[in-house]
Amino acid sequence: MTEQALQIVACGPRADAEAAARAIDADEALEAATYSILEEDEAKGVWRIDAFPVTAEEADGFRRVLGGWPGLSVVVEALADADWLAMALSGLPPVRAGRFFVFGQHDRGRAPPNTVNLRIEAGAAFGTGHHGTTVGCLIELDRLLKARRFARVLDVGAGTGVLAIAAARTGSRIVRGTDIDRPSVRIAGENARLNAARVRFHAASDLAGAPIRAAAPYDLIFANILARPLVALAHPIASALAPGGRVILSGLLRGQERRVRAAYLAQGLKFEHRLYRDAWVTLVMARGARRY
Repeated sequence: MTEQALQIVACGPRADAEAAARAIDADEALEAATYSILEEDEAKGVWRIDAFPVTAEEADGFRRVLGGWPGLSVVVEALADADWLAMALSGLPPVRAGRFFVFGQHDRGRAPPNTVNLRIEAGAAFGTGHHGTTVGCLIELDRLLKARRFARVLDVGAGTGVLAIAAARTGSRIVRGTDIDRPSVRIAGENARLNAARVRFHAASDLAGAPIRAAAPYDLIFANILARPLVALAHPIASALAPGGRVILSGLLRGQERRVRAAYLAQGLKFEHRLYRDAWVTLVMARGARRY
């Protein structure tokens, strides 16, 4: 860990911010690092990257990459010695995404009676429902559910488990989730219990584990991770998908869409739908009724 918790903020034109984000994704030293990108001021065309390094090496890597774009103003800020993550989450408003209403403990009294209400406590895991990628996945799930139900669902890179829990709460009988981060697996399990959702989460870096293979093939697979692992996992994800199944892909920037989409087209899947939210893209790919 860094001796002092840091936040690195870079602001500037959209083109520079998106290019810097692609460079972060391509940097092996920052593969597991946490950052976000969003539009800060639409009128002025200002975009913002917030990076949260947890080691000195990650901090150096963010400074190096972000410093490569003169159009970005980069500031390194020391975070107060406090539970800043919990403090930040306590101020987040609830999120509505189609039929889903995602909220934390601080908003438990605001859940409407006519929505699928998901109480999600993030802790150190990704996926409160506020990020454009998570919202995009929930909106696409809502759209797909208007036409059919999905009996078997897999959530790759589950984070807080919100997507897997949303599937379980809308009728999916068998739901599995994976994450490379063991604390996230624990948090996801706690969230499943809070929501009375029957989901099994497993710590795994791939889809080769027996619990994941045993429940395959899946009618729906979520993969809300990053562009590079999305490409690397194209074959195992496509292989785990049932005929007629759908995969919802997110965690990629608009400039990364073509590469990710091509990786899944090469596995015999067909492009079905896309959703843009902020700088992020959510893709829906489909397997035909027959195996390829």
